[in-house]
Amino acid sequence: MEWADAMVWKAVFASEGAPADKGVRDYLYHLHLVQRAFLRLWRGENVEAPFPTFDDAPSLMAWARSYHAEGLPHLQGLEDQKLSEKMPQPWADFIEKQIGQPPHAISLGETALEVALHSTYHRGQVNARLRAVGGNPPSVDYIVWLWLDRPAPAWPSSESKQSSA
Repeated sequence: MEWADAMVWKAVFASEGAPADKGVRDYLYHLHLVQRAFLRLWRGENVEAPFPTFDDAPSLMAWARSYHAEGLPHLQGLEDQKLSEKMPQPWADFIEKQIGQPPHAISLGETALEVALHSTYHRGQVNARLRAVGGNPPSVDYIVWLWLDRPAPAWPSSESKQSSA
């Protein structure tokens, strides 16, 4: 997931118009906000506390990147039993309005899978918007990562952020 996030951000900063495009930034903000919201839930933190907002793409990317330094280590530190425990659903009212019934209980492990799947969905939206603003969307399918022998994430450098900001 981090590799795919980094690849998308690299493509955003490689595009002249994408870092300033509201659609690109809105999709990226939502993608990373949901990652952070679930991390708060997993850690038992206040999910209702406001999240930061960002005036530019480099600041948003720094926040996004920091999630990966916290999220995976947190999940890796959990016992298997903890992953199968049911999670509180603080968004149950919102979910019920969306699906027309109260949501069934789900496990922490299932929420971790949801974060990965949700991120994939929104990376696709970012890629579509990136193409619309003249960028070159990367191929970030899981199988591509496997074919490439599981490369480490390659986040854009501060120099590329500076020149594109």
